Amino acid sequence: MSDEREEDRHPSPPKRQLSPSPDTTRPTKLPKSEPPRVPAEQSEAAMGQRNPGLQRYLVAVEYIGTRFSGSQKQPTCRTVVGALEEAFQKFIGQPVPVHCSSRTDAGVHALSNVCHVDVERISKRKPGEVLLPHDPGVVRRAVNHFLQKNEGDIMVTDVRCVPPDFHARFKALERTYHYQILSGPEPLSAFEKDRAWHVPEDLDIEAMKRACSILVGHHDFSSFRAAGCQANSPMRTLDELAVTEMLPALYFPSIMERSSKKLLDLDACRSFSTSSDASDVKTVKSENGQEFGHRPRHRCFVVTARARSFLYHQVRLMVGVLKSVGIGDLTVSDGLIYLLLFSLYQVALMHVVSCPISGIIRAYIGIIKFAVEMILDAKTVTAASPTAPACGLYLGNVKYDLP
Repeated sequence: MSDEREEDRHPSPPKRQLSPSPDTTRPTKLPKSEPPRVPAEQSEAAMGQRNPGLQRYLVAVEYIGTRFSGSQKQPTCRTVVGALEEAFQKFIGQPVPVHCSSRTDAGVHALSNVCHVDVERISKRKPGEVLLPHDPGVVRRAVNHFLQKNEGDIMVTDVRCVPPDFHARFKALERTYHYQILSGPEPLSAFEKDRAWHVPEDLDIEAMKRACSILVGHHDFSSFRAAGCQANSPMRTLDELAVTEMLPALYFPSIMERSSKKLLDLDACRSFSTSSDASDVKTVKSENGQEFGHRPRHRCFVVTARARSFLYHQVRLMVGVLKSVGIGDLTVSDGLIYLLLFSLYQVALMHVVSCPISGIIRAYIGIIKFAVEMILDAKTVTAASPTAPACGLYLGNVKYDLP
């Protein structure tokens, strides 16, 4: 942009009147004038006015977090923001910062994380000439082209133009996380590794649901706040916390297993078979009596947490407590155990005497309720169960009120 236009937009202050000098042959130096400073809150708007080619885009991105050292950019590590900034720089030809709506730790996945980025379209034929902004579809295809040359574990799913003051982090209305737990004694499949938390014990989903209901609402979540959390307050409103049993993720280990479980309609896959009668096919049995190649499947539990914002490791700490509830092994500090046992004895004594069966059920519910409330009221992270591993956590969605 030329200096003339800049001066027209920021006129210099009037020159000072100089007093007459006895030596009129010697010119007097004028003091250098500085252009007026633009307030910080007007800088983005002024930038958009001066540069019609600068466009802010809202970018939805999905990634497998296994080989990322988190989302935030780090000098010597591979990160989500680092990969996106590298792809945008190759596309645009100049570095641009990428701002994420939600930070994810190393190993955490995202079905849809959202970022914003300011892109200036410069003519390659005439350097310095600013062109009209790129179409969002062009941005998505171009950035994905360079991302796929990286590791192939990150992809832009959607791009949208937004106003210059729209911020991906501060404009977010709510965030939804999902956590996948696979329960069963068998080790995880190679297709499931680093995608879920393997719990060998069986889980009591009804007990986990009761624990979820206690944590929903506005609470002091200090017990679910890991060290290093930078939030000013531990108070958070948890809008939803639910656990659901679902079918395990469908991968394709063998057609035999899929056909036996009838998970999908395999009409389209029958072209591989011959015209021979099915009775001619001999089934080979393994030592345990199952079809050869059959792999026992795990029970799949998905914990869903929804709120405007979360504390550092809050979701993973809550999942750790839910898992302890599910296997009947709540982990609390030594000081709470004595209070817990004494209170549970009183609850059981009141209900079991009057009605043995229903009393035992109500006492069991009281055990869960009391234990989770004690952890919540302790207001220290040492009261909660060990943190669930990062591999099972997925950022599911970030909600906005888009213009």
